[in-house]
Amino acid sequence: MKVTVDQDKCCGAGTCVLLEPAVFDQRDEDGIVVLLDPAPDEKLWPTVREAATVCPAAAISVTEDE
Repeated sequence: MKVTVDQDKCCGAGTCVLLEPAVFDQRDEDGIVVLLDPAPDEKLWPTVREAATVCPAAAISVTEDE
């Protein structure tokens, strides 16, 4: 799995951080998403997928390894 974020789309809702703080964080000054791990461990994949699905701004993209 490869994770990317589009900080320009991010609205700072923070749902991704609540779901998977090992992969996502937020900037202190404006709450915009910060990607901590673009290739998370397989055990984190379900919550990373959920974070991408529930992101209100669709700022998180997940690409599955083949």
